[in-house]
Amino acid sequence: MIAKVIVDVPSSQTDRLFDYEIPAEWIDVIQVGIRVIVPFGPRKIQGFVVEIVSESSHAKIKPIYEVLDIIPVLTEELVHLGDWLSQHTLSFKLSAYQLMIPAALRTKVKKKILLKEDLSRLPGNIQPLFLDTKQIEWAKVEENKSLLKSIHQAVKDELLEVDYQVEEKGKKKTERYVRIAANIDRLEPLPARAVKQKDLLTYIENRKQPQNVQALLQETNMTRQVLTTLIKKGFVEEFEQEVYRDPNAGVQYERTTPLLLTEKQQEVIGPILHSLEDKSHRSFLLHGVTGSGKTEVYLQAIDKALQQGKEAIVLVPEIALTPQMVQRFKGRFGSMVAVLHSGLSMGEKYDEWRKILRQEVRVVVGARSAIFAPFTNIGIIIIDEEHETSYKQEENPKYHARDVAIHRGEYHQCPVILGSATPSLESYARALKGVYHLLPLKERVNNRSMPSVEVVDMREELRQGNRSMFSYSLLDKLKDRLEKGEQSVLFLNRRGYSTFVMCRDCGYVATCDHCDISLTYHRTHHSLKCHYCGHEEKMPNTCESCGSDHIRFFGSGTQKVEEELTRVLPQAKVIRMDIDTTRRKGSHEKLLSAFGRGEADILLGTQMIAKGLDFPKITLVGVLAADSMLHIPDFRSAERTFQLMEQVSGRAGRHDLEGEVIIQSYTPDHYSIELVKTHDYEQYFQMEMSQRKVGVYPPYVFMVLINISHPELTHVIHVSEKIVTFLKREVSNQTVILGPVASPLARIKDRYRYQCMIKYRNESGLRETLREIQQHFMREINQGQLQVSIDMYPYLFT
Repeated sequence: MIAKVIVDVPSSQTDRLFDYEIPAEWIDVIQVGIRVIVPFGPRKIQGFVVEIVSESSHAKIKPIYEVLDIIPVLTEELVHLGDWLSQHTLSFKLSAYQLMIPAALRTKVKKKILLKEDLSRLPGNIQPLFLDTKQIEWAKVEENKSLLKSIHQAVKDELLEVDYQVEEKGKKKTERYVRIAANIDRLEPLPARAVKQKDLLTYIENRKQPQNVQALLQETNMTRQVLTTLIKKGFVEEFEQEVYRDPNAGVQYERTTPLLLTEKQQEVIGPILHSLEDKSHRSFLLHGVTGSGKTEVYLQAIDKALQQGKEAIVLVPEIALTPQMVQRFKGRFGSMVAVLHSGLSMGEKYDEWRKILRQEVRVVVGARSAIFAPFTNIGIIIIDEEHETSYKQEENPKYHARDVAIHRGEYHQCPVILGSATPSLESYARALKGVYHLLPLKERVNNRSMPSVEVVDMREELRQGNRSMFSYSLLDKLKDRLEKGEQSVLFLNRRGYSTFVMCRDCGYVATCDHCDISLTYHRTHHSLKCHYCGHEEKMPNTCESCGSDHIRFFGSGTQKVEEELTRVLPQAKVIRMDIDTTRRKGSHEKLLSAFGRGEADILLGTQMIAKGLDFPKITLVGVLAADSMLHIPDFRSAERTFQLMEQVSGRAGRHDLEGEVIIQSYTPDHYSIELVKTHDYEQYFQMEMSQRKVGVYPPYVFMVLINISHPELTHVIHVSEKIVTFLKREVSNQTVILGPVASPLARIKDRYRYQCMIKYRNESGLRETLREIQQHFMREINQGQLQVSIDMYPYLFT
């Protein structure tokens, strides 16, 4: 038998299947989806088995050197998905497969085989391995490869278990356990006077399962000395066992029961349940205003899928993965839920992933990469806040989680729900065309009113002599909330102390030496930082250009707002949330929990506070610089502004108290800000669509962005022009090629950057043309100087 393997060398020459002979003793062991070690030239490297065939077209092929897994790490569906993903995003197959397994498996893994059942139940040829021990090193199996088939069968029959011990930066979590020794029958019985030893031995024997040492001594009220004596005499053996790292250890989740759905909620859940019963794939767009009870609809739809014996994947944006969100799913489905997000350590992610692979859980709640959960019987996929740009990966493979979800939904013939209060224009346009099934949920639960929104013209404030970053209206309302003991949220889309540092005499702006971007001032270390390459330098006292000491900060970051707040409202307790204050593990939860307990009056933060927060005492939301996103060179800037304003507004008045929102803007007449007042998404959609039509932007066309970078400017220009000339020759006249031009960020980390853009409606051979461009420059790309990045669905144009 021949295994077709994708080897762990990410280059175009190796982005194909290589044939390897399966040694006779491994024929029943090697399956699609397992990792193997294969000879590749002079070295031995890892690879994924993606197909097994009976013959090869090559006359001479090498045998597989080593098997890394007994249970496949990729299901057959994920193997096909990886192939589709690499074609869809023009990336290497290897990159697609690496994406689907946890980082811990990309490091060195040590394997052991553990005896789970009685020795006598094992096949005779492998019994000798376990005579004196209940676990053996994988190396022992490799000494005698003929045993592999029997071991594989014993693992399948759950007589043995494969234990992967990850060699990673963080230590693996182990605890000490004891069990009855395998050769206890051959030992002399304990003397009659050793009462405590006898009692403890009887207790361990009766328990059948290995016992955690700490728990055992607590339960039996015995000392460590009694146990040590039993170990020394050979009656009991002590060993270390890896235990699941539980990121939520010690957290008690209060069980919740399904709520009675409102009439509107019943209307929208109906078609979803129908699709579940029919076992048919449909994509639904659940357009529900903030506070309309979308999460309860998700929970009840998942419940139905679980009743059918199926599994569920729920994606939420990384910043919305608050403890509140986890609480809602764990509270309803308990230990059936695994949680995957970037706040977990490598080991914790690995443990959660193993629970999924071993089918110990049936619901996964996670950020973008959780879409690749190795489930085999998916009943429903949900993407909450589907408009979020964080669902698009910006490194290779540049996939969008929504596309992967729909592809998996088709494979499993299950419904996919895209939920949002402000759907992306593309999704809403698809829903109106009937590609997605639109489910509108226009009212808040219990007919609570949407918060009232006031837009303050900051130009007018300046004319009235108010130079503060808080308008008179916002300041009055903040004072009012303090007196009433209610809470407020202040939102600013910038971190740091100020956005840039400028000399008032000559206009010099401090910029990064390695990137064409201004440096941001951070008060805590009195330093200037580049948010692109991490370069940091001391804050200058005089201007580098003219020597003047009139060097000042411009723009306002979260640190500066916090300082200003303590000046104007000294009695207010403020919690600041941005990347700088939530860097440490668990700090996100701590800050939010403190705010939930009422330990602060004002929560000040960046985008991470715009979603998922649900606190009863928040009655005021203030947006400090609504236009900060409006004037960036991106056709989606108005869409992002409207979505963010609407999301932030939705944090106010979610319970019994009325909510109010103050939006401060220098362009208050812009439709994306004006329409937040009435929460009118449909009107906004019409306005935005007419703008897109005039500018010929998605959803009226598809777009591709090609980014070229190199340390030498002349070479970047030369390659860019070559690519554009080739494209113009290959594509039809209806397709528009824009560029080449310097990227908005023309230099990052000492690399010059150029880009060109393709706008097309129908271009059947485009992927092949783009593949040709990749192939043409591959030698130079492999040498590491040139980078040509192709994004089939660009979301960032920097």
